[in-house]
Amino acid sequence: MTDVKDIYQEQESAEETFRDHLSTVDKDGKRVWVYPKKPKGRFTNYRSLVSYLLLLFLLGAPFIKIDGQPFLLFNIFERKFIIFGQVFWPQDFFLFVIGMLTSLVFIILFTVVFGRIFCGWICPQTIFMEGVFRQIEYWIEGDYMAQKKLDKQPWNKEKVTKKTIKHTLFVFVSIIIMHTFMAYLVGVNEVWSIIQGGPAENTGGFIAMVVFTGLFYGVFSKMREQVCTTICPYGRLQGVLLDKQSVVVAYDHVRGEERGKFRKDEDREALDKGDCIDCKQCVFVCPTGIDIRNGTQLECVNCTACIDACDSIMDRIGKPRGLVRYASEENIAEKKPFEFTTRMKAYTGVLIVLVGVLITLLLVRSDFETTILRTPGILYQERDDGMITNLYQVKMVNKTNNAMDVRFELLEPKGQIEMVGGEIDLAEQGIGEGAFFVIIDPSDISKMSTMISVGVYSGDELVETVETKFLGPTN
Repeated sequence: MTDVKDIYQEQESAEETFRDHLSTVDKDGKRVWVYPKKPKGRFTNYRSLVSYLLLLFLLGAPFIKIDGQPFLLFNIFERKFIIFGQVFWPQDFFLFVIGMLTSLVFIILFTVVFGRIFCGWICPQTIFMEGVFRQIEYWIEGDYMAQKKLDKQPWNKEKVTKKTIKHTLFVFVSIIIMHTFMAYLVGVNEVWSIIQGGPAENTGGFIAMVVFTGLFYGVFSKMREQVCTTICPYGRLQGVLLDKQSVVVAYDHVRGEERGKFRKDEDREALDKGDCIDCKQCVFVCPTGIDIRNGTQLECVNCTACIDACDSIMDRIGKPRGLVRYASEENIAEKKPFEFTTRMKAYTGVLIVLVGVLITLLLVRSDFETTILRTPGILYQERDDGMITNLYQVKMVNKTNNAMDVRFELLEPKGQIEMVGGEIDLAEQGIGEGAFFVIIDPSDISKMSTMISVGVYSGDELVETVETKFLGPTN
């Protein structure tokens, strides 16, 4: 009973000054370890299902291939990115910028309308923490009171055994996460090559894997909710993005106050008591250690554990569910239904425009990227037969999954192209470089700088047209 009293006393003290400090830091600035009670209920079941599906996708995506290419690859070392089987190179960076702007606006719109629901349902930090590591902890050490008791007891056989097993499993899961993370960066085949080669052949890769394993282990075994409350900037953005119309996990203070302990067969309305019986179950299940009854707080990740805990209590005392629920401040205080506000409409409009631009650019995106530039520092040359030549450097990027043989033809004006060092062979998803002379009759040149069009052919198919400048004498 002493532990329960301590929890109540700690919470009562926190209620008085909850906005003056983080719920996981005491008055001396020391870490307050959070022991959340294992949640149960319909939202927990829904969230668990979403977590399992996302975990399956996250762990399985590196092994999915489309036309022999990874489904997702973010190779920052070779500046090569594959999304849904489509290869993107640095030349497609503008698509990345537009995609990031679209994602940012989507997050803003999503937060304005639905609060921090992303954190509780989709964020990898929450999924791994609550869906994997916390479940291991519950399985080995028991629920929140058993965990707290275990941490307070001296190091005996039981404590050493349980802690050893738990942290061994934590390290093992961290290794799996690290290998998955590396597979997204360098590909499954490269990760497997590093594993087979061992530390001696792949010292750099091995060190990177050890470092990342340590980071993941430290985040999920030690940092935990501190990532959400002190490191991640998204929680602090809530103060700017949320308004009275935003739907968040909220306590219905109109219905719940005044709080009072539950006594069987009492008339709570006659005693001017609300539906909240001050059982603090919503506090016990919170993974960030807050009291949702204090209102919207940056530590709240909208995980819905408090909703399930409160609903179970309401069922037991014969009160309707929803004392803690998804609702807006306006909905609770003024009983107003959800309204699509002007700000929401504005964000939606911007989002639609950005999505439209992104889709259009993806549809018109070329499978080839050819850059033709005059060789710097060299003027035109005049041949013995009187023809004028310019030397050009060419660089090509093949974004397809097929090798290509390419050739160049001068489309406008009349003339010919003479390759230097042979034709360019483009490997699949490869980069090719070369040089060629453009040869034009001086009678077809009317000014010092003339725009010319060079056709890039693969077989008999014109795959791209590139314009560049040709220098020559004036007539």
